[in-house]
Amino acid sequence: MQSPRRLRKRTVQFALAGAAIALATGILAATEVSAATGGTPGHSEAKPTIVLVHGAWADGSSWHRVVARLQHDGYTVRVPPNPLRGVAGDSDYLANYLKTVPGPVVLVAHSYGGFLITNAATGNTNVKALVYVDAYIPAQGDTLNGLTAQFPGSHVTPDALDFVPSANSVVDAYLKPEKFRDIMANDLPAHESAVLAATQRPLAASALEEPSGAPAWKTIPTWDVIGTADHAVPPAAQEFMAKRAGATVTKVHASHLSMISHPGTVQDVIEDAAHHAS
Repeated sequence: MQSPRRLRKRTVQFALAGAAIALATGILAATEVSAATGGTPGHSEAKPTIVLVHGAWADGSSWHRVVARLQHDGYTVRVPPNPLRGVAGDSDYLANYLKTVPGPVVLVAHSYGGFLITNAATGNTNVKALVYVDAYIPAQGDTLNGLTAQFPGSHVTPDALDFVPSANSVVDAYLKPEKFRDIMANDLPAHESAVLAATQRPLAASALEEPSGAPAWKTIPTWDVIGTADHAVPPAAQEFMAKRAGATVTKVHASHLSMISHPGTVQDVIEDAAHHAS
C-alpha cells in the first residue's frame, strides 16, 4: 500500500500531465481554426467570399480554372448566373443575390459583368473589393456601345453579330461562330474556342445602349486585369476606365478570356484584393 505522501506526489503528476494535454489540444484546435480561416492563431476572421460574374457570350463555366485555384487556396467561391437581359435588371438580380452572401465579399466581373458589379455593389457595405477582368468599368451614364466605340480596336462590329428575336419583343445578340475566336479567344486553341462559341449565351441587344448608374468604384477599392491582346474591349478603353476608377492594374498578354488562358494571373489579382479586404 502506497504512503499518503507518495500518493499525493503521483496525483500531482497526473494533474500536470492532464494540463499539458489540454494545453496542447487547445493550441492544435486554434491552429486548425487558423488554417480554415486563413488567419493566424487567435485570429478568427474568415476569408472573404469570392463572387464571380461572367460576361456576355459566356456562362459561369468561363471561370472554372480560376474557381479551382481559389478553392484550393481555401476560398468560398460563388458564380451566380448573369441573366444577360439588361444593365438595370441584371444589376438588380446581382444586388439581391449578394444579400444572401454573409460576411465580406470580393466581387469580380468579366466583360459586360463589369456593368453589373459597378451598379450592384453600390451601397452594399459587405463588398470590400471590386476586381475587373477584361471588363467594363463604367461611370454613371456610360453605355456598352459608347465605351467600346470611344477607342479603336474592338472587333465587335454589327457584322460580327447574329440577331435572333426572343420573347417579349427582346432581340438576342450572338457572336457569329466564325468570328468568336478572333473576338473572344485569340490566344486559345481552335478546338477550345469552338466549344465556347457553340455554348455561348446571348446578350439582349437593348443592353448595348442601356446607361449605367452610380458607380460603386467611387467608394470601394478596385483592381483590374487588362488583356493587352483583347479584341472585344479595346485595351486603350480598359486603361482609360481603370485610371478613371483609380484601379490597381495588372496587364497580361491575353485575349478577352484571360481568366481561361491565364487563370493564375487572374487568381493572383483576386487574392491580392482579398488580402486587402480581410
